[in-house]
Amino acid sequence: MRWIIRLVLAVLVLAVLGLGGLFLLPGERIAGLVQDQVRAATGRDLTLSGRLSPSLWPQIGVATGPVTLSNADWSDAGPMLAAEGLSVGLDLGALIGGDIVIREVTVQAPRIVLEKSADGRANWVFGAEPAQESAPAAAQAPADAPAEMRRFTLDRGQISDGTILYIDRAAGTRVELAALDAAVALPDFAGPAEVTLSAELGGQPLSASARIARFADFTGGAVSGLALNATLGGTQLAFDGRAGLDPLAAEGALDADLSDLAAVFAALGQPAPDLPPGVGQRLALAGQLTYAPEGTVHLRDATLRQDANTITGGADLAFGDRPRLTGTLAAGALDLSALTGGGGGSGGGGGNGGGGGADGWSTAPIDVGGLGALDADLSLSADSVNLGTARLGPTRLGATLTDRRLVLDLRQVSAYGGTVTGNFVVNGRGGLSVGGDLNVAGVAMQGLLSDLADYDRLIGQGDLRLKFLGVGNSMAALMSGLSGSGAVSFGKGELRGFDLVGMIRTMDTAYVGEGAKTIFDAITASFTIDKGVLSNNDLRFTAPLLTATGKGKVGIGARTLDYRIVPTALPGGDGNGGVKVPLMITGPWAKPRFQLDLESLAEERLDEQKKALEEKAKESLAKELGARTEDGESVEDAARRRLEEEAKKGLKKLFGGN
Repeated sequence: MRWIIRLVLAVLVLAVLGLGGLFLLPGERIAGLVQDQVRAATGRDLTLSGRLSPSLWPQIGVATGPVTLSNADWSDAGPMLAAEGLSVGLDLGALIGGDIVIREVTVQAPRIVLEKSADGRANWVFGAEPAQESAPAAAQAPADAPAEMRRFTLDRGQISDGTILYIDRAAGTRVELAALDAAVALPDFAGPAEVTLSAELGGQPLSASARIARFADFTGGAVSGLALNATLGGTQLAFDGRAGLDPLAAEGALDADLSDLAAVFAALGQPAPDLPPGVGQRLALAGQLTYAPEGTVHLRDATLRQDANTITGGADLAFGDRPRLTGTLAAGALDLSALTGGGGGSGGGGGNGGGGGADGWSTAPIDVGGLGALDADLSLSADSVNLGTARLGPTRLGATLTDRRLVLDLRQVSAYGGTVTGNFVVNGRGGLSVGGDLNVAGVAMQGLLSDLADYDRLIGQGDLRLKFLGVGNSMAALMSGLSGSGAVSFGKGELRGFDLVGMIRTMDTAYVGEGAKTIFDAITASFTIDKGVLSNNDLRFTAPLLTATGKGKVGIGARTLDYRIVPTALPGGDGNGGVKVPLMITGPWAKPRFQLDLESLAEERLDEQKKALEEKAKESLAKELGARTEDGESVEDAARRRLEEEAKKGLKKLFGGN
């Protein structure tokens, strides 16, 4: 800002000298005097080409040909300023009275280069670096104390067809503002200044306006009122507050509509993010913004609108080697289904107990690169959360993101009539892994399994304890590499889709399909998971007309079943007896097969008959021997005892005993 004003004032000198040049000095001499003034003020070379054209009416002024201002000696980007021409008009009466009243300044097709070197030097800082002063001298006169600027006013300043190029060699960024048309007005140096402009940034149309309440304070390093409005493509931003330049600081009301993200990223020279369908259609932010002199950003009383979601709260952002975001946020109904793919399984199992469809888990890569953008520590509360694959009620959680590792602390999560506590981890360091340690209590299993796996055959409330870890860059890889352990228990409920009692009673597996069900009193089981396969060997199932045990495997990655249930229909009061018919459940989740294990049943009955025949033979032998069983003695032991007694009697007779 200051160097532009200095250049304008130098041109004012040119105008005054130009008036005298009409009568006294040649144009070359006038140009030389101006160049000396600019060099003394900036340390840079001003080159004036072409003829100088002074004027006296209707206002005193001067017009130049092409103008250039040299860049810093370390820059190779060409002149800091190059313009096809300058023209200045002054109020002659005010000038005679000692005041500088600029009626008009016009800059034709300027090209302005603003540049920062790799070591942090800026080309808009003129002159030699300030020398190191002694401590007492520095205390008396700080090196960065702003010098007082000579006062002036400007009725109308205009830039036409200009270009501003910003280069940051340390960051490797290059931003060009092209087709720049701007207008500036400063009726009172101590009063308001107004700027309007239109340009192209990254091929996107840009328009902006600003109003500085107290120009003298603002340029002198003090805080002044500031109103700013800008549009970039379909994006709009408004700020109304106050700001200062030295140090850079601002606070005020922010209102931004960032729905046109494609225009924003195009302006920055970056490809637009590939957002899921339904995400980013609307993105707006409003609140009280503070930019502190330390370089931190603070947002209070904020309202963020993202598509159908409204989130309120406050946040703080600190910059550094890794930006860090902290905050407390709240939402009503929070819909994140678009971010998670919008649903659970890939097929419509629904009431048929499909289990996610025949296509299996998605193999689409999961991109978690965004986890590396910053670190964060956030608290979130919501009335409800739709994750697409699951639906939650009132939710309170904490989110901690550290070097691409996100930990969700589930402080209070209501889901499907029950509660969920524990933690959930998404680790994006060197690939993707997902893990958790969850405790689920009193959850309606039909709703949960229907949303998670498109499986609605299990009705009843249950408890679940689960530790798990999955590694892979897609849902298919995660599920196929899943490991962990856990336990489940259910109270009264029913299994839809097959009638286990009917199968056993009739020895017919046709008791499946719509309307078939098995009512139970309780189910308990524990399990382990390895390489995407769940293994269980202690299932216990109790129902009014049967009991059952079970063991087998569930292919989580492959979505398959290989499970054996041994139900006992109509058992005795002690749980024994009754009809046992092993049942095999195999095949895909989408279409499981039920098959009675008749071979195993035949082998079991053959073993029972064999044991019965052996027992009968032993009883016959004991009867032939005249052996009677005593308490706690088997038929075999009684026969052995009887043989021993008879042998003793025979020996006594042989040797003449009694």
